[in-house]
Amino acid sequence: MALLQSKPPAGNDWAFEVKWDGYRLAVHIGPGKKVQIITRGGHDWTNRFPTIANDALEFGLDSAILDGEAVMLDERGASDFGALQKALGGRGGKRSAASAMLYAFDLLYLNGRDLRALRLDERRAMLEGVLAYQPHGSIRPSKEIKTEGAPFLELAGEFGLEGIIAKRRSAPYRSGRGGDWLKVKCVQSESFVIVGYEPSTAALGGIGRLVLAARKDGALVHVGGVGTGFSHASATALRKQMDELVIPKPALSVKGSRQAYRWLTPALVAEVEFRAWTDDGKLRHASYKGLREDAEAAEVTELP
Repeated sequence: MALLQSKPPAGNDWAFEVKWDGYRLAVHIGPGKKVQIITRGGHDWTNRFPTIANDALEFGLDSAILDGEAVMLDERGASDFGALQKALGGRGGKRSAASAMLYAFDLLYLNGRDLRALRLDERRAMLEGVLAYQPHGSIRPSKEIKTEGAPFLELAGEFGLEGIIAKRRSAPYRSGRGGDWLKVKCVQSESFVIVGYEPSTAALGGIGRLVLAARKDGALVHVGGVGTGFSHASATALRKQMDELVIPKPALSVKGSRQAYRWLTPALVAEVEFRAWTDDGKLRHASYKGLREDAEAAEVTELP
């Protein structure tokens, strides 16, 4: 996983690519023409990405594991997280995203060989060789952008992209968030647990404000809330899910909490855009993007 940084690294050992805003997936191709698509949380979503699963067989490989991001593209060719959420039917939905694409950026296993000990540039060359046999399908390479990090980040911001990814060319594939992969965002966007909400008779879907939490030293800590970014449909669906998780007391300490808040079992993870952090560790100018259906509790933003 990529470690969040405030600015891109410099040097010849760093490769850069677009940060895609979708669902991280591992596509497992096995013997007998069997494909499994696994989310970062370990869920089998093969049936929810039928086109990607079908196209993975077209490579004609005995076995492989591809690492990538499933996305839906807008009219500009940028990834649209909301469109992907809508296609999948939201959290708990059973719909499939047949028009989703996979931008593959790593190859962990190929025809019986574990590739994780190889350098990134060696794995990337092998991945491009695999993808060259299916140039017009739903699985495409996430291209390396031949530039330095600072001008690439500026250009990404001008095009309205979420950010960029930097990867150390010489590094093997190591699970976790060790710093060989970095993410630098034009607009800050992170995952937070919804621990409560303020009901409203005037707001869309009856949600006045969500109460959010991040992780710090293994515990949940309050990071403020968000009251904008909802559509009528997304707010109504979210309110229905939250009302099934109501508990009598908050799952963490919240200073100055109002009696009107309804507290929730911390099970829902929201993706939230924000401008900055306040001095007391709260989100500034936050906007709700959607639920991260693929996120487990361990994937919630970890504060330093």
